[in-house]
Amino acid sequence: MRFVDVRCRATLGEVGNAEQSNINWGKAGRMRWKGKRPTVRGVVMNPVDHPHGGGEGKTSGGRHPVSPWGKPEGRTRKRKASDSQIIRRRKSGKGRK
Repeated sequence: MRFVDVRCRATLGEVGNAEQSNINWGKAGRMRWKGKRPTVRGVVMNPVDHPHGGGEGKTSGGRHPVSPWGKPEGRTRKRKASDSQIIRRRKSGKGRK
């Protein structure tokens, strides 16, 4: 949702089937049927698989958040000027189709 200039035209209304996001899928297998794969944390991987992996026992990542390829992750970009116009963003993220 965002602010709209008074000279613009907009359609007002409500999103249909808004409760769709509250469905409990019950088990991992039902999400696999939909083509969604599990989200595996880097700290539970081996060092060969992720920069946060390895260590003895349940150790922390030991470094700033990085991608599996070692590039910095999270809050690395400047905000866009038009972001102040946006009230609520669209739902997005890993695994969304």
